[in-house]
Amino acid sequence: MKAIWKVVATCCGIGFIPVAPGTAASLAVALMYKFFLFRLSWPFYLVLFVLLGGLGLVASAVYAAELGRDDPRRIVVDEASGQLISLFAVPASWTAVGLSFFLFRFFDIVKPYPIRRAERLPGGWGIMADDLLAGLIARVFLFFVFRALM
Repeated sequence: MKAIWKVVATCCGIGFIPVAPGTAASLAVALMYKFFLFRLSWPFYLVLFVLLGGLGLVASAVYAAELGRDDPRRIVVDEASGQLISLFAVPASWTAVGLSFFLFRFFDIVKPYPIRRAERLPGGWGIMADDLLAGLIARVFLFFVFRALM
């Protein structure tokens, strides 16, 4: 059973990439969105997000405890979940997907308030919450960008 949580937490091994595994996981999700996830109706997209987020919450807690660390770099399911939020209902153009990717990574790395505070939550909650907030804030920014352009 531990192997399943490791696979989920590392997004099928993306977390083992030696350089910038979180960025690699975000990029993988952005590319999946660009090529096929954008076609999902919003209820199915929401189900995908809830499943990934719920599994990620448990997997990140179990795998972090196994490694004996609070938020190991190998755990990238949080980045995948946050990127999914940022991409919600974004046009599938390279510009829109790229902007979503860069905004999410910016907020995830810089961690302005309240993102940094969310990291303090215990276990899987802290691992997941900061990235989910970064994705939400990036999505709000995208909403206003797209609204201004229309």
